Amino acid sequence: MKSLISFAVLLFAALVHAISSSGDRLLVVLEDVAEKETYSKFLGDLEGRGFQINYETPKSEGLSLFNLGERSYDHVLFLPTRSKGLGPNLTPKLLLDFINADGNILLALSASQSAPTSLVSLLLELDIHLPPDRQGLVVDHFNYDASSAAEKHDVLLLPAPGSLRPDVKDFFSPAGVDGGLIAFPNGMGQTLGAGALLAPVLRAPSTAYSYNPKEQAEVLDDLFAAGSQLSLVTTMQARNSARFTVVGSADMLSDKWFDAKVKKVGEKKEVGTINREFAKRVAGWTFKETGVLKVNWVEHHLNEPGQSNASNPKIYRIKNDVTYSISLSEYSWDKYIPFAVPASDDLQLEFSMLSPFHRLQLTPTVSSADSTTYSASFKLPDQHGIFNFKVNYKRPFYSNVEEKNTVSVRHFAHDEWPRSFVISGAWPWIAGIATTVTGWLAFCAVWLYSKPAAGKESKKTQ
Repeated sequence: MKSLISFAVLLFAALVHAISSSGDRLLVVLEDVAEKETYSKFLGDLEGRGFQINYETPKSEGLSLFNLGERSYDHVLFLPTRSKGLGPNLTPKLLLDFINADGNILLALSASQSAPTSLVSLLLELDIHLPPDRQGLVVDHFNYDASSAAEKHDVLLLPAPGSLRPDVKDFFSPAGVDGGLIAFPNGMGQTLGAGALLAPVLRAPSTAYSYNPKEQAEVLDDLFAAGSQLSLVTTMQARNSARFTVVGSADMLSDKWFDAKVKKVGEKKEVGTINREFAKRVAGWTFKETGVLKVNWVEHHLNEPGQSNASNPKIYRIKNDVTYSISLSEYSWDKYIPFAVPASDDLQLEFSMLSPFHRLQLTPTVSSADSTTYSASFKLPDQHGIFNFKVNYKRPFYSNVEEKNTVSVRHFAHDEWPRSFVISGAWPWIAGIATTVTGWLAFCAVWLYSKPAAGKESKKTQ
């Protein structure tokens, strides 16, 4: 009986640990531990998905992101604090080191509190810009909640974000919503640089703008940004696939707005917010519960009859027919599922030396319960040297896939060349040689077997 209980406990622990593909140790940094009650539903959802949460304040003496050179936590969640700085344990360098060590960070801002200088410096390193005074309020006079923001217009009501591009999978739009809206109250917008690693999830409407609420002038001369320049929820995925997300409104994660009823200005019907499901998807992506790709195996081999066709040989011959296959899985919440390339996208294979000789589309050939195998067959180029089979798949919101396998491609061996009589281009030369030999033999035969005519003897006269 005890063994069965122990097995059940271990199985439960394994299932819980498998919620996130990169670990379940979560550090929550907030001004006061008692403030976690404001976000009890959001934090409760994280605990329900198996995260082991540790709450700390910036002034905690025992707070440390690393221990003996290893990460003490897998993920960090920053909630608004009134501290100007975060202390020596949360400096911009340490936060960057945490990201470089495959740690993930979710940062929630608020327009009512200035962002700490450490986080502002970190955002600048990532090419994410906040208002110069570290405090700004996003308002919209055409898309606000008429019930709670009739005067300030600082509670934006926005539809689900949708896909970033047609060839990018949508990870953040809640499924099955019936007219629900995202409430974005008391939020701070960001502007993004031209970095290729940045991707906006939720942008402000064209009628929104950001300003300093301390300015009470009737006419605002200097706006921080307006319209689609403002990103309300921003993501960054580093080259090592570590993830960083900025949520411009911490209030949208609070219990008040998870199940609130809102009424958009100009409309009569109230609708429910979808903040809870949206927050789940944003946190799930940040903490690597979704969008994580795994390479199960890679294989390349000869595809010629009568050959051994062994897997992953180190050397090929020019003009060989080969087949390349790669097995991919996608982590989705608590399990691996077969990875499906979006309809408008391609998974490609490069066979390259210094530059690609072939760039081919990989097509799905075999699918199982937790993986999909993509393959391509082609003929090696007529060029010997050192080549690479390379799959370099980097798309927004997916973890990076970069697989490279190096092989040698040799020339024909002396006994592998085809005989000249089977090459049609050699037939005129063969015919010329045969004609020359035949003519020479005929000439020799005529010369050898032709007797010269006998001459008459002449008498000598005195």
